[in-house]
Amino acid sequence: MPSTSISTPSQSAPHLSMWQVLACGAAIVTLSMGIRHGFGLWLQPITMAQGWTRETFSFAMAIQNLSWGAFGIFAGMAADRFGAFRVLLVGAVLYAAGLVGMALSTSSIAFAMTTGVLIGAAQAGTTYAVIYGVIGRQIPAEKRSWAMGVAAAAGSFGQFLMVPVEGWLISSFGWQEALLFLGAAVLLIMPLALGLREPGFAGGGAPVRDQSIMSALREALRYRSFQLLMAGYFVCGFQVVFIGVHMPSYLKDNGLSPQVASYALALIGLFNVIGTYAAGALGQRLAKRHILAFIYFARAVVITIFLIAPLTPMSVYVFASVMGLLWLSTIPPTNAVVAQIFGVAHLSMLGGFVFFSHQIGSFLGVWLGGVLYDRTGSYDVVWYIAIVLGVFAALINLPVRESPIARGPQRVGAPA
Repeated sequence: MPSTSISTPSQSAPHLSMWQVLACGAAIVTLSMGIRHGFGLWLQPITMAQGWTRETFSFAMAIQNLSWGAFGIFAGMAADRFGAFRVLLVGAVLYAAGLVGMALSTSSIAFAMTTGVLIGAAQAGTTYAVIYGVIGRQIPAEKRSWAMGVAAAAGSFGQFLMVPVEGWLISSFGWQEALLFLGAAVLLIMPLALGLREPGFAGGGAPVRDQSIMSALREALRYRSFQLLMAGYFVCGFQVVFIGVHMPSYLKDNGLSPQVASYALALIGLFNVIGTYAAGALGQRLAKRHILAFIYFARAVVITIFLIAPLTPMSVYVFASVMGLLWLSTIPPTNAVVAQIFGVAHLSMLGGFVFFSHQIGSFLGVWLGGVLYDRTGSYDVVWYIAIVLGVFAALINLPVRESPIARGPQRVGAPA
């Protein structure tokens, strides 16, 4: 009979306090994701000041999402090998440098390199994959999905908190100065990272594992349920990044004030606190594949109703509130399923691979939004694509198997 044991870091290593992990991890995600969620507010100020098209801005943001996904794999490997603390420090410095570069870039190439590549790499080292790796290693399985929901809710609260602040900074000081202020603020991640220094990584060494990085990766990529989770996460990225970046311009094109967009994005963040926490808590009791299928299908329905209904500030706020409940609520159940199937020893790396699929979807969502708008003068086609993809993602999550993978002795590699 094959073994069903899951390789984990040494259980004898001392553990951090659960509340310390959640407090520091949530604060880091609040800051990192809060800044990131407001980037759509800079689309029109930057394109107007620089004389660029929306496609130029959208391409840089698309590169950012792709860079985030690509570097997320290596950030996850580094966090699994050397601990999250070192990765967070590097990520904070890159984030600050990227925001300064975003403010000072005068060419589309420089803008793509700083706003795109640099900030994307920074987000890879300061957001969910790295933080969830710590949660997976430090918090018991019976509380893991709930804890991931708390961290995801923090990212949502960051959106609620930071987007209005970013809008105020732009209107009060100008778009360049606002970015410089945020560049200084993001360095607060460095002292917060001290609370996530895991005892098992003391001296730069990783806990002993009974499966190598390459063995874990081959196992996951060949596993059908992992492939389905990656496909579903692709859709998540397409939908949320298209809406987050292009909705402010969509609303302004239809005669609504910029304040409506700021309030809408803030409402998405506020209600996502509820949605992500609920998804994490429900993941302890319900089949996570059913939770994911419901979220994706509900998104398709909500977008459809939004497009059919008359566009008013109230309809925007209702849409933002309901969509907020579904916004990042895919994150806790998706990552909890990965941990449940494969264990936590390589959770940051595997989470990084799943998130890379998310970011490919993000790339296409934000880029197609700009391209198709410039070609057609409308976002309608991209909205329709988002609806179809939502139904597709709901269907493909239903066959996901959540039980731990069966491993035979022959499949275990040398320690990484």
